[in-house]
Amino acid sequence: MAPVSEQPAPQGAEDPAAAPLPSAPEVVEPRRENGGQWCPGSDSPAAPSGESGAQAATEAPGSAGCAGSAAPEPPEGGWGWVVMLAAMWCNGAVFGIQNSCGVLFVSMLQLFGDGEDKQLAFKTAWVSSLSMGMVFFCSPIVSIFTDMFGCRKVAVIGAAVGLAGLLSSSFVSTIEPLYFTYGVLFACGCSFAYQPSLVILGHYFKKRLGLVNGIVTAGSSLFTVSLPFLLRVLIDSVGLYNTLRVLCILMFVLFLAGFTYKPLVSNTKDKEGGKKGKFRFPSEKKICNFSVFKVLSYRIWAFGIPAALFGYFVPYVHLMKHVKDRFGDSVPEEVLLLCLGITSGVGRLIFGRVADYIAGAKKVYLQVASFFFIGLMSMMIPLCHVFGGLIAVCLFMGLFDGCFICIMAPIAFELVGAQDVSQAIGFLLGLMSIPMTVGPPIAGLLRDHLGNYDVAFYLAGVPPLIGGAILCVIPWVHERQKLKEKAKPADGETTEKMLENESTLVLDTTEKPDKEMESVL
Repeated sequence: MAPVSEQPAPQGAEDPAAAPLPSAPEVVEPRRENGGQWCPGSDSPAAPSGESGAQAATEAPGSAGCAGSAAPEPPEGGWGWVVMLAAMWCNGAVFGIQNSCGVLFVSMLQLFGDGEDKQLAFKTAWVSSLSMGMVFFCSPIVSIFTDMFGCRKVAVIGAAVGLAGLLSSSFVSTIEPLYFTYGVLFACGCSFAYQPSLVILGHYFKKRLGLVNGIVTAGSSLFTVSLPFLLRVLIDSVGLYNTLRVLCILMFVLFLAGFTYKPLVSNTKDKEGGKKGKFRFPSEKKICNFSVFKVLSYRIWAFGIPAALFGYFVPYVHLMKHVKDRFGDSVPEEVLLLCLGITSGVGRLIFGRVADYIAGAKKVYLQVASFFFIGLMSMMIPLCHVFGGLIAVCLFMGLFDGCFICIMAPIAFELVGAQDVSQAIGFLLGLMSIPMTVGPPIAGLLRDHLGNYDVAFYLAGVPPLIGGAILCVIPWVHERQKLKEKAKPADGETTEKMLENESTLVLDTTEKPDKEMESVL
């Protein structure tokens, strides 16, 4: 039996004039979730509303109605404030521990140290370097898993893995197992817990997203300021192993915080399968969007920043040991991490606001300036024979470190656009992992062979200067690209007009015989 719309009319079916007009297609109301506030979409951090609606139109025909209409606004609060606090805790726990690695590094040297081992600093530095490097190395993979399975599942499982890695690190007896338990397992868990905390914010906030991001990223500065002092007290009182077990409390709270990431958009499984439990693996092109590398300005940026970061993480790992070698126990070396954390938070607020007044790709010049000062400050560390001088150096270094971090996302938006920004940042963080992993062990090797860190800090200041020089050409290249793109539509419009003229001629020739036939009838 034919569908209702295809059955013949009961009266006047043979009379063309009496034939009923085709009925309008039935409008299917798109599926809604959570009180009908959001249309189906992906968990993309780049465009939580508009882009997700476009993806729903191509992937879930049943919910295509969302793509044609304007996407509803995020709730701008409510449960979103709880999500914001959870994301703030995530930033603080992950990067507070990572940035305080200098305190743990000194304790590891004392615990696993052997007076006959001439490569002790080199071997120990690999623990912290692997940990920080893996956090960034996993970023492209985390982006894929977040798109496929949603923020909540990825964050909770990541926090559980990080908790297992940190807890197992407290039971090792030599330095080598820490390469896996702390450098790989704990760091991978942190990476999988961290990135969804940024993605979920775009689902709850749009107008206040800048403010919320500032509050969330301030969590890392807050923990970086306070955690070194806590670690020093714990290590002196209960030892390194029990200190790692106390840090597991932070990861357990992070595990619980992941459950607050209540999704406001449907995940990929529901969209592609049509019903729960049915999952179809997305296409390879959707998983890895390498088209961002076709943009020349992005290619320069994506390789210029890693070139600048070979010495970036060296002060965080080796500065505490350098102070102990030069000044002994007469100075509180944790104050330096305090200075880095405070001014880094201030720098993110100040330069984030300044970047709003700089148009287009010229924001890159802020990163150029930040790399110049970071490199210069690294070279000045060996020249400071007074502890107050080191404090001043760390204050300036933290300020421009905050500048470098806070404008990464705005620059990515300018270079590749909102549609590709998620994977563009993921690829960049993945490339950043290589120099951040390699730099500190090389500095430790120089310390083992030369007996001090002077040459290591001098060399650590060179890559930021080189990377900054590479980035200088990006605004010029980007402007040339925009001029070429403006010239292409002009040619395209001419071609379209020619095609339209041809189509109108074809329609005219086909309509004339139809009219003649009608007149004959």
